[in-house]
Amino acid sequence: MPPTPVLITGAGRGIGAAVARLVAAQGRPVLINYATSSSAAEAVASDIRARGGDATLIHADLRSETDILRMFEFAIATYGRIGGLVNNAAITGGFSRVDALQRDTLEDMLRVNVTGMILCCRQAVKHMSTKHGGAGGAIVNLSSLAARTGGAHEWVHYAASKGAVNSFTIGLAREVADEGIRVNAVAPGLIETDLHAASGQPDRPQQMAPSIPMKRPGSAEEAAAGVAWLLSDAASYTTGAILEIGGGR
Repeated sequence: MPPTPVLITGAGRGIGAAVARLVAAQGRPVLINYATSSSAAEAVASDIRARGGDATLIHADLRSETDILRMFEFAIATYGRIGGLVNNAAITGGFSRVDALQRDTLEDMLRVNVTGMILCCRQAVKHMSTKHGGAGGAIVNLSSLAARTGGAHEWVHYAASKGAVNSFTIGLAREVADEGIRVNAVAPGLIETDLHAASGQPDRPQQMAPSIPMKRPGSAEEAAAGVAWLLSDAASYTTGAILEIGGGR
């Protein structure tokens, strides 16, 4: 059986882009979702194709259920089926104490990080589950160590959204464990990506490095390695796990 495609949300940069490159290098077709930066997503796809991989772009904003439905319809129409989903797309809502948090910021973040993620999982289950005539597959949700540490003085709101990711991952894993679907999460710690600059603190990884037991931030590629393992047959007996990749933090 040929390798099954993997749909990766928010794959135009950071951890999502690293996952796309790694999974494609392992021989699986990848669907690269993006919401805003088509040029960044196209650069990732072009890099994958230049190395002999199979990459297809799909625009969809996870705030929109219509976009999510269209994304899955496109993926299945293009490849016939998908065997993996990586829910990587997320926004932080910026750095803010809770007492300074704006409702619109909070609701926008939850629409992407929680509602969008759950709706993507719903569509994946409808397609993959043996209960619905599917052939099974694997889902990996991107969480964060902030779900455990709480994100105080920075982004408690973001941490709470990732706590929801963890709870949902465990519950869905148990719900579909006998339907051919494995559901896990990767919880990165301090990773050197442009997320920090986008939130207004580009030097945050270097500033926080001394507080990490390994004394350095991680790379997107190190986080992607955990995602790729959970997608693979090597993790065939792993479901409902929250894999922390945080340098011992």
